[in-house]
Amino acid sequence: MTVKDLMDTGKFQVVSPGDDTERVIEKVFCCDLLSVAMGRAPSGCAWVTVMGNMNTLAVASLTDAACVILAEGAALDEVAEKKAAQQGITVLATEEPIFETAMGIYQSL
Repeated sequence: MTVKDLMDTGKFQVVSPGDDTERVIEKVFCCDLLSVAMGRAPSGCAWVTVMGNMNTLAVASLTDAACVILAEGAALDEVAEKKAAQQGITVLATEEPIFETAMGIYQSL
C-alpha cells in the first residue's frame, strides 16, 4: 500500500499531502512518546500518534516515516501545518482511536 492509496481510502483528512505519496508503507508504528519513537520508528512506517506538534514532525523526518497519522481528533497547529508542507511530510488525521486506526492500516498492507 502506498501513502496515496491510504489517502484515497477516504478514511482520513489530509492535513499535509507531502512530497512522496507513491512511497510504500512498510509497517505501522504506534507511539506517543517522542523519545521512544525517535529510536524505534522504522523507516517507511505509517506512524499513528496523538502528538500533533513540531517535535512530531522532526521525529518523522529523522526516522524517515512514510507518513504521520494523527488519531483521536489530534491536530497540528497552524505553524506545524506550514512546517509539514515545507518539509514535504504527509500528515493525515482521523477521529478514530489509535488502535483501530493502526489495525485498519495493518490489515490493508
